[in-house]
Amino acid sequence: MYEEFAAVYDSLMTDVDYVAWAAYYRNLMLRQGVNARRVVECACGTGSLTLPLSRMGLTMTGVDMSSAMLMIAAQKARKQGASVPFVCQDMRKLRMHRPMECVMATCDGVNYLTSPGDVKAFFKSAYEALLPGGLLLFDVSTEYKYENILGQNAYGDDREDFTYLWLNRYDKKTRLCSMLLSFFTPAHGGLYSRFDERQLHRAHSEGELRAWLEECGFINTAVYGDKHFFAPSPTEERMHIAAQKPEAPKE
Repeated sequence: MYEEFAAVYDSLMTDVDYVAWAAYYRNLMLRQGVNARRVVECACGTGSLTLPLSRMGLTMTGVDMSSAMLMIAAQKARKQGASVPFVCQDMRKLRMHRPMECVMATCDGVNYLTSPGDVKAFFKSAYEALLPGGLLLFDVSTEYKYENILGQNAYGDDREDFTYLWLNRYDKKTRLCSMLLSFFTPAHGGLYSRFDERQLHRAHSEGELRAWLEECGFINTAVYGDKHFFAPSPTEERMHIAAQKPEAPKE
């Protein structure tokens, strides 16, 4: 999974300030009243957010379904001298050796789950992986973003290491956004090698997410706009969601 895409992913995401994103999530944990230390990040990709969180003193575990992505994450961790385990695992079937204080899924990880059943499977597995009182934190790209920014749109760039074309189509009825990314990397003799990456996202509404979290046992759900602590505006492109597993009953 993502064998060729993994090699260009970090170059494609150079405009993302992962350090600021990590700081936001650390502040979000504290804002929700949980000074988490043991944290698993699902859909961690190449570890670009996992590693800054580790440098902040959190004991991180990275989980992803792509062994190619995890190989790059592990290489980055070794170069930085970070002791972070990266595990190839499906976030819908999350299995940790010990309970975590926080489960995270960032950078559209939940948008990649394209059915209510898949999202609820992740929520249930996250619930089981958490200590009582632990937090689930995740973000999603919004319906507004898929309909008005990404959908029916095309992007492209000619870079030194590769050229890419990115075509999107959004279906308002199903709220599914199909994406086709075509990459052209330099080969021998002035030629280029092409590979295509197809992805499918779903725009989950705030109401759906709240209902599914409650159904799976979470409480104290809070929804914020993009990297701030106010309710999302109608034109917000990203939402950040926090939900808590109930504390164990006192005997």
